[in-house]
Amino acid sequence: MADLERMAEIVAYYRALDERATLRHYFRHEDEEGGRWYIEAVPDRGELIVLKQAELTSAGQLHRYSWEHLEDERGGLTDQAIDPEVDPLEAIPGEEFQRAWNR
Repeated sequence: MADLERMAEIVAYYRALDERATLRHYFRHEDEEGGRWYIEAVPDRGELIVLKQAELTSAGQLHRYSWEHLEDERGGLTDQAIDPEVDPLEAIPGEEFQRAWNR
């Protein structure tokens, strides 16, 4: 039961961040295999927290993660804050993220 309670807390945290966010940041990252990662993040307590993450694989498959779908057999929403100054991320317009997310 503790695992279910913990999962419910995680979902509630991400959902609350998503619902109250007034400032959103969007990024793209290309991995070594030719895949592209699209990220939507919001500030929380001095960190950028990833709310949505879409992976477009080099084979053209799209995998999406958010508080509504945290993980599956292929992967999951990162639980680590991001730092655009350190992480290999490229800032992109929100429209580009939305196109990838809705693909």
